[in-house]
Amino acid sequence: MGVTGSIAVYKAADLASKLTQAGAHVDVILTAAAERFISPLTFQSLTGRKAYTDKELWGGESHVLHVGLGHAADLLLVAPCTANTLTKFAQGQANDLLSITALAAQCPILVAPAMDVGMYEHPATQENVRVLKERGLHFAGPAEGRMASGLLGFGRMIEPAEIIGHARRVLGMRGKLAGKKIVITAGGSREAIDPVRFITNRSSGKQGYALAEAAIDMGADVRLISAPTALTPPIGANLLLAESAEEMCEAVLAESAGADALIMAAAIADFRPEKVAEKKIKKRDGVPQIRLEAAPDVLLTVASQMARASRPRVVVGFAAESRDLVANAAEKLKSKNLDLIVANDISAKDAGFDVENNRVTLLMPEGEQEKLSLRSKFEVAEIILSRISSLLKKMEK
Repeated sequence: MGVTGSIAVYKAADLASKLTQAGAHVDVILTAAAERFISPLTFQSLTGRKAYTDKELWGGESHVLHVGLGHAADLLLVAPCTANTLTKFAQGQANDLLSITALAAQCPILVAPAMDVGMYEHPATQENVRVLKERGLHFAGPAEGRMASGLLGFGRMIEPAEIIGHARRVLGMRGKLAGKKIVITAGGSREAIDPVRFITNRSSGKQGYALAEAAIDMGADVRLISAPTALTPPIGANLLLAESAEEMCEAVLAESAGADALIMAAAIADFRPEKVAEKKIKKRDGVPQIRLEAAPDVLLTVASQMARASRPRVVVGFAAESRDLVANAAEKLKSKNLDLIVANDISAKDAGFDVENNRVTLLMPEGEQEKLSLRSKFEVAEIILSRISSLLKKMEK
């Protein structure tokens, strides 16, 4: 992790801490200008690893320190990255430990720019950005906001959580699902009663969003079709909002045409009001009688495309059940012609809807079953994506 001379170094300390907490081994290189804002000791305290400065470049600790750092890294992340550092990278300068490590690096490079709006918008900086993107460097931001100068505009370094999202995306680009298009649905659909009321369910969308993150980590091109939710989509996901079952169905059919896999993690309504009131139903008019009709069955519609080339190569369904979990899931697996179904007991208090963990059973058409003990929804997602990867590999043989 390269740290350059910007007031945004206060975010860099938080970023180094969060990366370390996530399990990364973070070696920090500070430029001379960065040392004017923050000390190497700060980063050593947060990461538990040595923080390097230009003193080490000319010291005797390593024969070729920059080569060792550049070759050992999985990612070189520069945050904050000043206009001066962008210029060095674009021109191939090598006059400090960070710039010479960047030249020696054999890993992807991700930069998070941080500078005043005028500096970022200057033609020289914009040309450097263009050149670096053409060479394959990855950019995280900058964002629009208030600068230290008091000006408003683009140039503000994005927040650490966003940078980590970009880092995950870049690190996963060579993963086992690289080049694969994965469509994922998430959240609970909404069926309108009148302009202000709707029928929905308790799905939070957390499992679907965890699947999207896991797929991006594995290098997939992710299309996330989501019902309205409070969740933030993972960096790298192409988000499409779909509120009702009908909207979900249309989006799924459009996006999954020719896709490598479709994962139906959304809790889509089975029923919807037969008629939607054009105006708000008033209490003074008495209790309304609402007749329901069947909502579009998205999985059944996809299954009907079995003989068509547009059907996804792998289709995964979810079965949220409160009784006869395995039996009901097995019936759904067969009737909807799925390649895999994920069954979870929604009556459990420690798993399922609106919590961080899940306890599921995976069922395959051949009768194979795999029960997963209670674990995080992200861990469940990783297992499901690994299964999908294996199925796709079998199809390619």
